[in-house]
Amino acid sequence: MLRPKIPTNPTPTGATIPLPVEPTAIEQRPSAPAPVPAAPVSSRPTVQLTPGAVLAVIGGGTAVVLVVGAVLVSMLLAVAVTSVSVAVCAVVLRSLLASHKRR
Repeated sequence: MLRPKIPTNPTPTGATIPLPVEPTAIEQRPSAPAPVPAAPVSSRPTVQLTPGAVLAVIGGGTAVVLVVGAVLVSMLLAVAVTSVSVAVCAVVLRSLLASHKRR
């Protein structure tokens, strides 16, 4: 009752007969060669990097990476110091409250 009914695909009966295929004629027309498009002229000047400019770019990138790294490390250190100070304050308050209740 709860089993799904799977439809069955009908199987082909008899022999299949291939249909004749007639090739179509292809007309070839002589065509003129396509014109070569001219390269567009850019109004922007091209940038040519000299070896000194490449070294300056590398040095600037290195400086940026070092500055960003120092800022991130200092932020992480600030979070660590803050969390340690909060933990120390919590321990001191807990001991003060516990000693106050004992008296």
